[in-house]
Amino acid sequence: MGPVVSTTGNALGMTLILPTFLTFVKEVVHSAGMSRIQLALNVDDLDTAIEFYSKLFDTAPAKTKPGYANFAIANPPLKLVLLENPGQGGTLNHLGVEVESVDAVDAEQNRLAAAGFASIDERGTTCCYAKQDKFWVEGTPSGERWEIYTVLADSETFFSETPEDATCCSTDSRAQLAVEG
Repeated sequence: MGPVVSTTGNALGMTLILPTFLTFVKEVVHSAGMSRIQLALNVDDLDTAIEFYSKLFDTAPAKTKPGYANFAIANPPLKLVLLENPGQGGTLNHLGVEVESVDAVDAEQNRLAAAGFASIDERGTTCCYAKQDKFWVEGTPSGERWEIYTVLADSETFFSETPEDATCCSTDSRAQLAVEG
């Protein structure tokens, strides 16, 4: 039997075909009042990617830092994150759901635990130039990485400034640079 999929709406004039897990996440978004889905992409050249996605979604990035940019797109509701990882361009880095508060993070973690999902908790972490409370969903069907998070504050650093906390959604080589840097 092939992958189970469902279709939903359209974005940019195309019907979306979503794996069942994504349909489940869509229900999570609606039931918890979550603000938007996050799509984090690896790109070979950040400037070229920023130019392309600015035109595609008719909006400028909300934040740009060395090797990083994010777009807060209103329609469709999407947080698009670009991570400069030469040689990895065009690949998925991770997926996420940005929520409005720590209470919403907690509620979703409890709801998913009740549904049998394990998670890795990261509270007060610094990642993607933001201080965040979040968790990573474990046991996804194809190994994709999903985070449920809220942004607590902006940060001037991509990772935590302490080596033991220098983990993030990006590549291991970028994490190693933060530890050595």
